[in-house]
Amino acid sequence: MNLLITGCCGHIGSYIAENIYKIKKIKKTFLVDNSSSQFSSLFNSSKKNKLNFFLRDLTKPNSLNDFKKINYVIHCASMTNAETSFRNKNKMHKNNISALRTVIKFCKKNNSKLIHLSSTSVYGKKTDIVDETCEKKHLKPQSPYANIKLLEENILRKENNRLTYNTFRLGTIAGVSKGIRFHTAVNKFCLNAAINEDINVYKTALHQYRPYLSLRDAFLTFKFTIEKDFFKNDIYNALSGNYTVNQILTEIKKTKKKLKIKFVSSQIMNQLSYHVSNKKLNNAGLFLKNKISVDIKDTLNLLANIK
Repeated sequence: MNLLITGCCGHIGSYIAENIYKIKKIKKTFLVDNSSSQFSSLFNSSKKNKLNFFLRDLTKPNSLNDFKKINYVIHCASMTNAETSFRNKNKMHKNNISALRTVIKFCKKNNSKLIHLSSTSVYGKKTDIVDETCEKKHLKPQSPYANIKLLEENILRKENNRLTYNTFRLGTIAGVSKGIRFHTAVNKFCLNAAINEDINVYKTALHQYRPYLSLRDAFLTFKFTIEKDFFKNDIYNALSGNYTVNQILTEIKKTKKKLKIKFVSSQIMNQLSYHVSNKKLNNAGLFLKNKISVDIKDTLNLLANIK
C-alpha cells in the first residue's frame, strides 16, 4: 500500500513521516509540502521509511495530478496558527480550503482514502463535556482557524457519497518532531520557560479545561485507521486528555522551577472551560493514553541548552 502525506514538513506531518515504518501495511510513502524553508524536517530520515519528497503547492488544483496508485492520504497541509488567524483570516481561508479541494479532487479520481485533520477548537463555550453529537449551537469556533476547520468538515460531508474518509478533531498538539512549532499552548509555554520569558496566560484561563493530544497518540490514531481500514465517513475526537492551564504549568515547573507568569487579555483565549469526550473513538477500539507530561519533558529537554 502507498501513502501520501501532505504538509510533511510541519509539526504533525514530519512526525508521521519519521515513524511511518511502524505501519507495516505501508510500503512506500510520498511526501509533499510547499515550504522550502522547512527542509530541515526532512534531514536524516530513516532509510527504512522509503520516503519520496516533492515540492508542491496544493492551492493549485492540478498539483497532484502526476501521483498514481495512492491508497491513503493523510492531509496535514494547512495554515494552523489560531491566534494569528485573526489578522490572516482571508489568506488562511484561501490556502486551507483550496488545498483541501485539491486533495478531495485527487482522492475521488484515484479512489484514495482520506484522513482529514480538524480540531477540537470547533467546540464553543460549554461547561459540560462535549462530543461529536453535540448540538450545532455548541459548535461556536472562537477563531477564524477553527471556523475554517468547521467549513472543511462541511465540505467533506457534501462529498460523502463520492469519497471515503475520516475526520479527526485533534486536541491541541504537544510533543517533539523535526517540524516542531511553538504556537500551540504546551510547546509555546515550554519555549517561554526555556528562554526565561513571560508565559502569557489569559486572566481567567488558569483553571479552564482544554483538550490536548500527544503527537504519539496522533500517530497511533492514523496507524489504527490505516491498519484496521477504519474509514467511516464520520467525525471522531482524538485527545490524550483534558487539562487546565495550571496543570500544564505545574508539569513545566517540575523541570523549570521558576516560571514567570503574566496574565493578559487575548482574543483567542477568551473562552469558558469545557471537556471533550473521546468515547466515540474508544468505542471503535482505540484508547489514547500517552501522557502530556512526557511531551512536556521531551520539549524542555530539546531546549535544555538554551539560557
